[in-house]
Amino acid sequence: MEATIEKLKTEIFKQLNIVDVAPEDFGADEPLFGEGLGLDSIDSLELIVLLERNYGIKIENPEEGKQIFSSLKTLADYVNTHRKN
Repeated sequence: MEATIEKLKTEIFKQLNIVDVAPEDFGADEPLFGEGLGLDSIDSLELIVLLERNYGIKIENPEEGKQIFSSLKTLADYVNTHRKN
């Protein structure tokens, strides 16, 4: 799980060009949206594309996406369970 968290963190920071926060300063349990990393709805679309391209995962239900993208830990858990690549 820890390896998946670190890989996702690297991919997310690179894909979204996050420079305000250092990857090593962002914890796995911190929220990705709002107070945590501060991602917005446009960022969520990029995350969906990243998951589809890198892991073969399609997220079609927006309500499901809210749970999946709540933190790096929840995202990594979902990826480990549903990855196709």
